[in-house]
Amino acid sequence: MARRKREEDHPNHDRWLVSYADFITLLFAFFVVMYALSTVNEGKYRILSDSMTSAFRNVQINTSSQLITPVAPVIPVASPIQTIQQQSVMSKGQEKTKQLEREKMRNVAKEILEVMAPLIEQGKVRVIETNRGVTIEINDSILFSPGQALLQPPLVKAMSAIAEVLVPTDFPITIEGHTDNVPIKTPQFPSNWELSAVRATTVLRLFADSGVAPERLTAIGYADTRPVEPNLLVDGRARNRRVTILIDSAIPDKGKEVDLESQSAPPP
Repeated sequence: MARRKREEDHPNHDRWLVSYADFITLLFAFFVVMYALSTVNEGKYRILSDSMTSAFRNVQINTSSQLITPVAPVIPVASPIQTIQQQSVMSKGQEKTKQLEREKMRNVAKEILEVMAPLIEQGKVRVIETNRGVTIEINDSILFSPGQALLQPPLVKAMSAIAEVLVPTDFPITIEGHTDNVPIKTPQFPSNWELSAVRATTVLRLFADSGVAPERLTAIGYADTRPVEPNLLVDGRARNRRVTILIDSAIPDKGKEVDLESQSAPPP
């Protein structure tokens, strides 16, 4: 019996379709995953956006739709003409204030001249008007006994008259004590520093007791460090022994604290 001849297997040319289908499936899965990752939670995104907006700018909230609308801050910008006009108004106001201050100071100087006229005629008192105010220079020989800091009774009334002129004003008042270069050494006054300081304080206390506001008063002792005449002659030393009352028309500026950081910063 003859054996049947085995048929030869033919190659399968469609097997690439299996690999292609697997590739398409993987590619589809990849795009699905990417789409899922790219989907943003709108609620969380809105919360984050609202928080950042509120932190960095002013906002207006629409309660009906619960939406936050950013609003940029409005900064008024003055035109050059308005700026010039404002500066002109400020300059006129400052000039008017200075003029009023000068008029008040002239009135004070006039009243002091009237109450101190007898002593001015004797050459014991000088009234000097400067751009800062009025300075009253009084020879200490009529105020104090040598080496003492108690006011002599005849001058108490005159100093009280000056105080009455100064009470209704608001000018700062500085009282300076000056001596000659002749040294002093007593249990009460070890040097001219103590003597000049106590004499200035004595006049200050009389002014305060007469009604001048204490916060307007300052007493300073300069000893013999600021002479107005040489101390070589008797007349020069007598001129240097004085009490000076400075009525200051200048309004002191408010100070600004200086910190260490600003001092250590390098110059630009």
